[in-house]
Amino acid sequence: MTINAKLALSNEKDEIILTNTDSKIIIFYSREGLNYDKNGFYLLFKEKQLQSIHSILNEKSATQADTFVQIIPPESLDNVQLIQRFTEITQGNNLQNITEKTLETSKNHRPASKDYLAEVILLLEKLGFSLVQKKKTPAKVQHRWKKALSEIEFFVDDFGSQATVIWQKHNEMLIKKGAQLRKEYNLNKDGSVGLDARMGTQLREEQKDKIQNFITTEDIILKSVNEVGLFLYYGGTNSWLVLKDQNNKAIDEWAVVKAQ
Repeated sequence: MTINAKLALSNEKDEIILTNTDSKIIIFYSREGLNYDKNGFYLLFKEKQLQSIHSILNEKSATQADTFVQIIPPESLDNVQLIQRFTEITQGNNLQNITEKTLETSKNHRPASKDYLAEVILLLEKLGFSLVQKKKTPAKVQHRWKKALSEIEFFVDDFGSQATVIWQKHNEMLIKKGAQLRKEYNLNKDGSVGLDARMGTQLREEQKDKIQNFITTEDIILKSVNEVGLFLYYGGTNSWLVLKDQNNKAIDEWAVVKAQ
């Protein structure tokens, strides 16, 4: 695809006129130079990641961004439909799927809409703007050992296993002698052995001289809560919630690092 355009560049804004479609894209690099008019619609970016889309921009909504892209489409195209298509693109839908949906409701405008969308998307991507909004992932839960934990016994009584466990040092989980190990593991849907089962089997192989008939004959030391779960019952769940003290308080509650 070749984009024919006229450019007017400055420190405050860039004006791009798409000569093929008689439309305009204006990129504002600060709130001070914004035009709060009713032409077209706005894409708001922060560090070139899309934050939101607005049919009308006001000072309050402008505070969430550092760069503002005003799109003034051809008069033949409908603003509302274009905003809807852009919104679908930001949610991860590709242009081909979106234009197929558009065909059902806007047969007359489909070819022009498709070409115009493709042209604007390509131009913005070439300028480094990302239209797909990044999904916020929850912060990984962190746990921290403290000396008080070394004085608490945690118990496992689930998934066909039983054990008493002490988190005695930062990287030492002691499983007391006499622990009952789960005898079988579940296979994947395709009949293959899963990663957790393979890791659990490997841990047992390393301790095989301390296991007899699925019962541990000596204390065993592993490195983490996850290893304890893999060893005892082949994992498959959040072991931080499985190990509990005599009052049914999970080891997760004892060790989780709470956000400030």
